Amino acid sequence: MVKIRLKRTGKKNAPCYRVVVADSRSPRDGKVIEIVGLYDPRQSSETLKMDRIDYWLSNGAQPTETVADIIRRVKTGEPTCGYKGKKKPEDAAAKAAAETAEEVTEEATEEAAETAEG
Repeated sequence: MVKIRLKRTGKKNAPCYRVVVADSRSPRDGKVIEIVGLYDPRQSSETLKMDRIDYWLSNGAQPTETVADIIRRVKTGEPTCGYKGKKKPEDAAAKAAAETAEEVTEEATEEAAETAEG
């Protein structure tokens, strides 16, 4: 079976990956059929040859879970968040703004209820 998976490159504690098409029986960093992209989790960069990936998918290649997520992010244009557990600063700001907006709407609802009663 042919798989689309990651092949680790880079230095110790500084991983960088190649997205490759390889036989499922070959080792992780072993012989590959074709290199179809790059993934650097430290810099949140993903570069894929989508035409070649679509070709291999149409011919029955199975992507791993991680590669399937990378393909989905590239197709939708969704930003990468880098290492797991690392929160994006804009997410925290958006969450705080949403909480503030909820508090304001609750206060407005309470005031409207009080004026309707009295």
